[in-house]
Amino acid sequence: MKLLTADEMKNIDLRASNEYYIPSIILMENAGLRVVDLIEELLGDVQGKNITVIAGKGNNGGDGLVVSRHLINLGANVDTFLMGKASELTTDTLTNYKILDKISNRIYPLLNEEDLDNLLTILMRSDVVIDAIYGIGFKGNLNELDAKIVKMINWCKASVIAVDIPSGVEADTGKVHGEAVMATNTITFALPKIGMIMYSCRDYIGQLTVADISIPLALLEDNTIKNNLITNDMVKHLVLPRDPESHKGTYGHVLVVGGSIGLTGAVVLTANAALKTGVGLVTAALPESLLPNVDNQLIEVMTIPLVETGHSTIALESIPAIENMLGTSSVCAIGPGMSRYKEANAVLSAVLERSGIPLVIDADGLNALENDIEVLKNRQVPIILTPHPGEMARLTGKTIKEIQANRIEIARNCAIEWGVIIVLKGNRTVIATPDGEVYINITGNPGMATAGSGDVLCGIIAGFIAQGLNSKNAAITGVYLHGLIGDRVSESKGQRGLIAGDLIYGIPDILKQFE
Repeated sequence: MKLLTADEMKNIDLRASNEYYIPSIILMENAGLRVVDLIEELLGDVQGKNITVIAGKGNNGGDGLVVSRHLINLGANVDTFLMGKASELTTDTLTNYKILDKISNRIYPLLNEEDLDNLLTILMRSDVVIDAIYGIGFKGNLNELDAKIVKMINWCKASVIAVDIPSGVEADTGKVHGEAVMATNTITFALPKIGMIMYSCRDYIGQLTVADISIPLALLEDNTIKNNLITNDMVKHLVLPRDPESHKGTYGHVLVVGGSIGLTGAVVLTANAALKTGVGLVTAALPESLLPNVDNQLIEVMTIPLVETGHSTIALESIPAIENMLGTSSVCAIGPGMSRYKEANAVLSAVLERSGIPLVIDADGLNALENDIEVLKNRQVPIILTPHPGEMARLTGKTIKEIQANRIEIARNCAIEWGVIIVLKGNRTVIATPDGEVYINITGNPGMATAGSGDVLCGIIAGFIAQGLNSKNAAITGVYLHGLIGDRVSESKGQRGLIAGDLIYGIPDILKQFE
């Protein structure tokens, strides 16, 4: 599903009017009708219900005035507060105000603090409050009067329905600077706005409904819209059934390269996670002296000893052996538990140079790129990087705070510049591709912030590549399912008790839902 910025939605509205000859007032009418539909869905018969509509000066307020008119015709007791003088209203909003003024004697001004007592009295007897104050163009802080109005809305016991977006929430970021309406339900139009799915918006958006207001489908499927929400249906179409005539070779071969003293668990988690996705074969290649530590934990996984340094890390002399394994594998996951050491960059560079198969670079593989990011460019094989915010900060030279403040655009710009797929992990994991597409994931929970969780994700993504998905679709599928597994495990174990191994054991049950 596409996600829109405020500017993209504004452009779609304009194109609907200019290219498809749909008057903007018809779009406003349709939006208001969809709000009324939602109210009837929630309340049933609205006759006799006390409903308060608070309308701003812009087109969002116009939507609210349409709602008032139709609710009056349905027999509801409707009080409408208008936060602007007639001379301040947009053209379509003014038209709807004039219509409403002909059929209602319960339109009240809400222009200064003297009007607040009347608002409070009516709010206290309301069954439903309609927030049509600010739309998706809002940015920054509410002014003092608006903030008081919003506080009163939040204090009242009525259900609150936000039109398009709760007033005070920024549509592009989901951020709230001060006060914002805490809606029971939000109804937005055409497509979700990107800020609505952000965690920062969770206490304000309530139950989100996306309503059709008859905007032509071609405008909503425009290839210039680059932000996408990962959905269950999207992933369901990517997890393909297994062929009755298949064999283990049908489902690919994952090579995991990594490991060092004290970090062998990362290789174990990555390899076992890949295996649980349904891969036919998994090989773990790690320093020779460490094999006894992992062989009994990798019963179904093949292991290959690598020449090691004096510190039990992968030596440069191991490159020929790794190159041979690259030739017989479907995908290589490199970096889990590899450790930060002098030769790591040279080992990774050699793999990048010699690999003819897709790569998933994680953990210490990312750290090895820190001072040599140029080595990624112009590679002929798909490459996925899976950094957490700290690793992304090191790769870009930015601070973690800077990364977190602009996750989507930083991931997008780096994916384009480096020619790789970036999986920027964290709350609302961002997947960015070299062509500028972004996919945002909403599964997962804070319990997954635990050692080894990223290794499991690395293995899952590699597993789906081995089974035939392209790297982008494998990243989408892996990230979504990884979070879904975490949500399922936390339901039974709680978030605090969740460990990475639990995620691996949860893979089969989740995959069964998609078969």
